[in-house]
Amino acid sequence: MKRPIMALLAATVAIGPVHAADISVSELTKSLFAASDTQPVDLAGRNFSGLDLSGLNFKKAKLAKADLFGADLTDASLSGVDLSGAKLDRATIVRTDFSGANLDGATMLVPAAFLRADKAGQDAPKFGKAKLSGFRAIGNFRQIDFHGADLVGADFSPLSKHFSNDAYPASRRTAFRSCDFADSKLQRAIFRHAILEFSSFVNADLSGADLTDADLTKANLTGANLEGANVSGANFDSADLRQVRGLDRAIGIETARNLDRAFR
Repeated sequence: MKRPIMALLAATVAIGPVHAADISVSELTKSLFAASDTQPVDLAGRNFSGLDLSGLNFKKAKLAKADLFGADLTDASLSGVDLSGAKLDRATIVRTDFSGANLDGATMLVPAAFLRADKAGQDAPKFGKAKLSGFRAIGNFRQIDFHGADLVGADFSPLSKHFSNDAYPASRRTAFRSCDFADSKLQRAIFRHAILEFSSFVNADLSGADLTDADLTKANLTGANLEGANVSGANFDSADLRQVRGLDRAIGIETARNLDRAFR
């Protein structure tokens, strides 16, 4: 039975056209059972929209440009899978393992990343060391592991400038609360208006990133590189800025908020 949160998202968000899946769960399961990490199944460009794929091990399958719109990937293992250019909009990614996967150019608009806010840490998907260059995502994320991931040029900005409109979830501010971006590559990443409170950016490379109006309250940026980053209007209340590189050369530093309340 599909989870209630998916029905809620389907009723409140419309992001692109929805097309019927071109493969059944039974067919997919048989293909994956016969595959191996050394001989992965090629499912590039296939349509899995709306399917219940929970608990499946994709064994490093080729899913480039696959359509996983609204698919349930709860507890699925997509570690090392090629998902470049894939569509994961409105997918359920509770406890999904994307570690080491290739998500370059993929989209993940308004996914369900946890079932209950107080259980977010237990429900969080994993993206450690994943390739996410040019990745496009909008949503509410908590306690997610992006440690060592490549997020160069990733875009987490609202779809619309009217990002405070509660009637349109896809236009809201993307939130990364208590997420781990330590040692990640975030050059030219767009966090415009994003909520990044309590998140770790220890030793992350944020050079050239867009942090305009981002909320970095109590974020840990120890040793991070902010050379050429745009911090116009960013909130650094109680953020840890010790050993940060390039902060004095960041764009809009004179308009950043609560720098006097940061640890430096």
